[in-house]
Amino acid sequence: MAARRGRGGRRARIAARGPRNPQIPFRQPRLPWQPVRAIPDDRLEAIHEASLKVLRDVGMDMLHLEARTLLGREGADVDPDSARVRFDPEMVTELVGHAPSEFTLHARNPAHHIHLGGNHLAFAAVASPPHVSGLGRDRRTGNREDFRQLVRLSQHLNVLHLHGGYPVEPADLHPSVRHLYATLDLLTLSDKAFHTYSLGRQRTLDTIEMARIARAITDSDLETQPSLYTIVNTSSPLRLDTPMIEGILELSARNQPVVVTPFTLAGAMAPVTVAGALVQQNAEALAGIALTQAVRRGAPVAYGGFTSNVDMQSGAPAFGTPEYLQAALVGGQLARRYGLPYRSSNANASNAVDLQAAYESMFSLWGAVMGGANLVMHAAGWLEGGLRASFEKMVLDADLLQMICAALEPPATDDGSLALEAIADVGPGGHFFGTAHTQARYRDAFHTPLLSDWSNFETWDEAGRPDPARRTESLAGELLDAYEAPPMDPAVREELEEFVARRVREGGVATDY
Repeated sequence: MAARRGRGGRRARIAARGPRNPQIPFRQPRLPWQPVRAIPDDRLEAIHEASLKVLRDVGMDMLHLEARTLLGREGADVDPDSARVRFDPEMVTELVGHAPSEFTLHARNPAHHIHLGGNHLAFAAVASPPHVSGLGRDRRTGNREDFRQLVRLSQHLNVLHLHGGYPVEPADLHPSVRHLYATLDLLTLSDKAFHTYSLGRQRTLDTIEMARIARAITDSDLETQPSLYTIVNTSSPLRLDTPMIEGILELSARNQPVVVTPFTLAGAMAPVTVAGALVQQNAEALAGIALTQAVRRGAPVAYGGFTSNVDMQSGAPAFGTPEYLQAALVGGQLARRYGLPYRSSNANASNAVDLQAAYESMFSLWGAVMGGANLVMHAAGWLEGGLRASFEKMVLDADLLQMICAALEPPATDDGSLALEAIADVGPGGHFFGTAHTQARYRDAFHTPLLSDWSNFETWDEAGRPDPARRTESLAGELLDAYEAPPMDPAVREELEEFVARRVREGGVATDY
């Protein structure tokens, strides 16, 4: 934490006065009502049937011989002269039917285990941007120190339930060993569940072993206790590449969760209509899910949706749009049709922590939540269409997520909450400020946001009209100062560090640069 010494005794001052804006406890929220049914059942079936026709008649390129062999054994039509695989609809239905509807992802700290499926929600921190901004510094290339600081902030924020990957790409670590050092940081600076990238067989094997060491379990324990997960993105349209397939092959074989997520931008890598883009998303997702079950029946897998649109004037991706919300809602309907956990995302295209960032994120979040998403990726910290992680945006998003969690808690309706006695005591024309009913409840009656300024105009004006962006920067610093590293058995840490040191000596994963 040397980079933050200039903040002096702030941590002591915070501890002395208590939290200015308390966090909610670490707890997975649940959706207390039915997810939105955006389209009628017959139209949902039309998308399903069209997806199966795409897989049967057009097929999908599987750029890995082992995957094609496995699918061929299941009854797929494998073109011997190309990577094309055409899927029999009944085969797809049969394979997808083996996937479990719910599963638990085990964290290093049992208090942070995550349940995926049913009506549970889990919020994951931003992942994979090449750039970072915040803490008094402008946009910059990702590096290990900012990576570590974002991991610390994600660990400290209770509303973030797990890590989504690298919160920023630590570009100062060579790609041959980056996965080793980055995973070591994730496992030592945090005790929440973590994600590994499907970037080829050896990187996947390394991180599987590191997850086992960190949890101090055996190989057989690992297979019954899923302990890391991956996102498998298709290369839309209709292609699954070698590194992603190798992630499926290794993780599904070890019973570790795979979240198959086509990244389909309507008008660019998918048809320009929302329905057409969803047909393609569904076809690609079903193909990947079928492969996980061809590897191992019953392997945990989730249905991922990431369909949005592009600005047809510039070709730039757009997020938090009406089309994005529609796709998120229908994606949830499709996942429920197949009985699978559902992944969505909090995304925006803004270049600053501003009004656009807030309203696009809120639109994305409500699409995810009302669509019944079980896993919300990039839930906090995403900026610039995913090209930048932002400390300040992580704080803003944490505030939005805490408000969503509060909104999902059904209001109390017991006799005391119905307040008949208080209403009778006050009667017409009175007020409730001084009633015994209010005095007994006012301290925790309402949700307290992290950032909102509820002062009147005169007070706000006298205070110099404080800028919300500055409040996010200040609060990000305070939260980082309050971070405490989670405990780890010294012997486990030593074993992890020795594994990393050995794999680094061996060269990590070979690259051509």
